[in-house]
Amino acid sequence: MFFFPVRENPITIIINNTKKIFTKKKEEMFNEDQDYLNNDKFINNQTISRLIEILNQNPNDVVKIFSLLKLCKAISIFKILDSSTKKKIIKDLSSIKKMELLNNLSVDDRISFLESLPKNILKDLIKYLNKEEKCKILVSLGYPKNSIGCLIIPYYLAIQETWSVQEVLDYIRKEVKNSDVIEIVYIINEKGKLIDDIKIREFLLVDPNTKVYDLINGKYTTTEILNITDTEKEATKMFTMSNRISLPVIDDHNFLLGIVTLDDILWVLNENYRGDFQKIGGMEALNQSYLNVPLYKLIKKRAGWLILLFIGEMLTTTVMQKFSSVIERAVVLALFIPLVISSGGNSGSQAASLIIQAMALGEVKIKDWWIVMQREIICGFFLGSILGLTGFIRVIAWHKIHLFNYGSHWILVGLTVFLSLIGVVLWGTLSGSMLPFIIKKLRGNPASSSAPFVATLVDVVGLMIYFSISYFLLNGTLL
Repeated sequence: MFFFPVRENPITIIINNTKKIFTKKKEEMFNEDQDYLNNDKFINNQTISRLIEILNQNPNDVVKIFSLLKLCKAISIFKILDSSTKKKIIKDLSSIKKMELLNNLSVDDRISFLESLPKNILKDLIKYLNKEEKCKILVSLGYPKNSIGCLIIPYYLAIQETWSVQEVLDYIRKEVKNSDVIEIVYIINEKGKLIDDIKIREFLLVDPNTKVYDLINGKYTTTEILNITDTEKEATKMFTMSNRISLPVIDDHNFLLGIVTLDDILWVLNENYRGDFQKIGGMEALNQSYLNVPLYKLIKKRAGWLILLFIGEMLTTTVMQKFSSVIERAVVLALFIPLVISSGGNSGSQAASLIIQAMALGEVKIKDWWIVMQREIICGFFLGSILGLTGFIRVIAWHKIHLFNYGSHWILVGLTVFLSLIGVVLWGTLSGSMLPFIIKKLRGNPASSSAPFVATLVDVVGLMIYFSISYFLLNGTLL
């Protein structure tokens, strides 16, 4: 019996050979990918779909591959990855790559990703966002709008207490280029909780085998630590007390979230004082440099206050009309109106500026209003007396040397100027010093009690004081 070999179908042969070739080619490509995993040029030349395939084939090298990608390609891939892969990438990427990626994602993609994170992870990522995004996220988490968290940065040196000094020095050499502050190294435990900080020079003076926990001196105090809920004003006070160039920021569980530098605090102070000074000058805060403000916006910011002050000054016209009969019978009184009223406005603006500055620096609290009032009453009386005496001497001198004839009752005219200046200057210092307290009590900005506003108030009341004293002293003589 004979057996004849069965001839294989030619089509089947072709299919099998094709499969072998395809499998071999795929294995070659996979091996090629393995060889070029560290080659950024090769990685960035791949298509998005090919890169996704490479990432899927190399789950343990996802972060390594992702760190080689250019920003535009990294963004394109990141937004189509699954949630767990995104979290792994963000967790293990370098600080710089992490910051670039998060801040360059589209608004929708960034919000979608951040909202998917647990609060503890989200708090740690806040430091990598730009200031505007930080503030939005912090507000969404329930923190104050002006929280110091808006200023935290991720560029700092943090080490674990179990490390040796040699490990610390190696770490510093590697990470120093990515740190804004290299004078201070922060010590954390394995959970990321802040323990202490040590100056770099301390590591240079001890044996390399010494453990970090042996260098902890226990002198770290709460006056050298900021909480993420602290306001910018509270941070400013802490920097003043600590005399440091940076302070760590922690959450309520003592986890180190980042640092705030003195440069950032000075920038905030500059922005706040710029706005306050503009308000003191009688206008809305511009919130940007003068030359960068559009002309229409500049007019809009100034017009509101000017209209308000103009309406206030209308009251002076009403007062003048009320005492028009006095002016008609003693025209000489009109000569001293600018002198008396401007002195009151100047003293009020001076007092307001002093109190606003003292409040900003924390030197004066609302509870100190009574002490301030007592001091300003005394100051106002003596300042008014000095100016009043100067005005009285001026009336006498001008009358005696015949520069102006004040009539037969020139002594009474001089006395009117003297007493009016005391009253108006006293009122100016009193109103200028008390207005900031009133506005602060009403939860407003004391800077809003601006110099022009104080001057307007003093103008109206000052005219009433001046004409009342004039009527009292000159009634029956000039009047």
